[in-house]
Amino acid sequence: MIRRRIIVNGHVQGVFFRDSVRRLAVRLGVAGWIRNNRDGNVEAVFEGEPETVERLVAFCREGPRGARVDRVDVHDEAVEALSGFAIR
Repeated sequence: MIRRRIIVNGHVQGVFFRDSVRRLAVRLGVAGWIRNNRDGNVEAVFEGEPETVERLVAFCREGPRGARVDRVDVHDEAVEALSGFAIR
């Protein structure tokens, strides 16, 4: 199990970014959460098997149709054994 915290910069709010990530996370069995930040970025935490977490991070580098991702900052963190995936 691994845990990644990401910050997605660009035009990422108002384009169904959070729900697109949530649906993919649920399908892949990745736990965590995603939220809009006041500065216009999106922040997320993913916990799961390395391959599935990295698939989610890769999706966030592209985003759903309508998004423009300028940069994704990725940080390793200690696993907290989260369950489920939530939009905050």
